[in-house]
Amino acid sequence: MERPGKLNASFRDPSGFLFRRAGVLYRQVNLKYQPDYDLLMQSGLYQKLVKAGLLVKHEEVELPAEQSDLAYRVLQPEVVSFISYPYEWSFSQLKDAALATLAINRLALEAGMILKDASAYNIQFHCGKPVLIDTLSFEQYQEGRPWVAYRQFCQHFLAPLALMAFTDVRLNQLLRIYIDGVPLDLASKLLPGKTRWNFGLASHIHLHASAQKRYADQAVDRAAAEKKMSKLSLLGLLDNLEGTVRACKWTPEGTEWADYYDATNYTREAFELKKSLVAAFIERIQPAMAWDLGANNGEFSRLASNRGINTVAFDIDPSAVEKNYLAVKTSGEKTILPLVQDLTNPSPAIGWENREREQLESRGPADMVLALALIHHLAISNNVPLQRLAESFARLGRWLVIEFVPKEDSQVKRLLATREDIFPDYTVQGFQEAFAHSFEIVDKVEIHGSKRILYLMKTKLA
Repeated sequence: MERPGKLNASFRDPSGFLFRRAGVLYRQVNLKYQPDYDLLMQSGLYQKLVKAGLLVKHEEVELPAEQSDLAYRVLQPEVVSFISYPYEWSFSQLKDAALATLAINRLALEAGMILKDASAYNIQFHCGKPVLIDTLSFEQYQEGRPWVAYRQFCQHFLAPLALMAFTDVRLNQLLRIYIDGVPLDLASKLLPGKTRWNFGLASHIHLHASAQKRYADQAVDRAAAEKKMSKLSLLGLLDNLEGTVRACKWTPEGTEWADYYDATNYTREAFELKKSLVAAFIERIQPAMAWDLGANNGEFSRLASNRGINTVAFDIDPSAVEKNYLAVKTSGEKTILPLVQDLTNPSPAIGWENREREQLESRGPADMVLALALIHHLAISNNVPLQRLAESFARLGRWLVIEFVPKEDSQVKRLLATREDIFPDYTVQGFQEAFAHSFEIVDKVEIHGSKRILYLMKTKLA
């Protein structure tokens, strides 16, 4: 968790920063940003964006600033329930975030302003939709000046979208390596040759990358060398970017676990019993925040989110997460956030001093963690000892609903079919003893019609 004071991720913009005091999140607006902030509020742009669900709302509050000598205003923004990062998003999440950024910029131009940056990290998913969380991202539009955030938009949004659509969806993980977006020369090399015949991708990635390389070593004022761009041309650029983004398409296919529920060894009665047991545990605990660590398409995540509980639905499979997010969009769900997450290699702390983007664990603990049909994949497929699993789960959440899948289960037999069984402690007794170091076992129920057991546990960690 973040300590009180200035947030680690909020230091690059001289216009202001986020800080936390007494557990409450605030944003300081610096004097440097006063003219642009006043224009944002007086032009009607702020109100229009908030009404459209494209910008988090805020209140101006009377509170001593964190750095009073620099301060103009202190704002209390609406809080997003969970901060996620672009390398955790599905294809359509990144695409929707890109389209939202362009829509925001178009509305800003109508009000005489423009986005001065186009960082994907300024977008979060709030109430099921992408929303801009950085109120200080706008500046007054100057006629003839090109969009200074054009390259950043291409690196943060268009390049990874194109790579996901035309090369491999897993290349979104490049955003974990390149915190300021995928370098355009790298994207150009990785994209198939046919994309050079795509006008949008040829212009915004391939030719853009060549131009960057051409000017990289020239000792000139590159901003001065840029041609002036009329407002009409700028709107044309945004239209072309939007068309190029919309043309990037990816259809999720069934991967190893995307169609898991169709291939499970549960009887329909056992499956429904499992759902009722999990629902009963959720009702019993009444968590404010739940994390489903192996959510697949979100079937069990929705046992929490449909009760108004903010729920993060993690899964390793990009296809499953994509299908989950598309379901969220279709039904207009507001309390579930599907994300891509590999628990054997979870999102690390990265960026400046390895503190700019938080590791997964630091964004918890959740009130309740669901680990259903998961433990055998971690313990057997990935050789993670049961006690290490227990310790990890205890750091992620205060309560744990976990399903033990024994060796007699057909899914475990499938995992062991092609490897030696080197897991003598993978038994009900071994599982309970391993988890007893970190958890108190509060309840234990056999799922009739299967050989699986469902547990409710409470962490012993302070």
